[in-house]
Amino acid sequence: MPDAEQGRSRRRGRNETEDERADRMWQELIQEVRVAQMGVQILFGFLLTVVFTPKYEELSGTDQKIYIVTVLLGACATGALIGPVTLHRLVSGRRIKPEAVRWASRLTLLGLLLLLATTSASLLLILRVATHDGFVPYLVAGVVCWYLLCWFGLPMWARHRHTTR
Repeated sequence: MPDAEQGRSRRRGRNETEDERADRMWQELIQEVRVAQMGVQILFGFLLTVVFTPKYEELSGTDQKIYIVTVLLGACATGALIGPVTLHRLVSGRRIKPEAVRWASRLTLLGLLLLLATTSASLLLILRVATHDGFVPYLVAGVVCWYLLCWFGLPMWARHRHTTR
């Protein structure tokens, strides 16, 4: 049996081949991406409408710049979170699913980081417009810390604490 076929038939962990594992991981990844895509698409859609409201003209130059950066971050997050679908479509049937899963996973993580930045910038803009107070950056920093804890800190802690090397 050639080395490539041997690697695909070897059983590990859940008593599954590399191809079976890639199939399972792909399904799990797509479910995760669906959740993130929904959030980023709703946020991005909302952001796209702001520029067409009368309030936009009243924003300070700084707030308009924050808005533009936020829209760009949202566009990039949308691209990264839709990327795994396109990746799968373009490589489907090429017998590289384990590699495709790895790349799709990286795109998803990048998309989540961009979603974090988009959400944080949106919150900054909204709170600046709503309150005009100097404590806004501190509130946003607190929320960013919360996101980092929920999205990355807890999962990394669980990964470290409950997995074997």
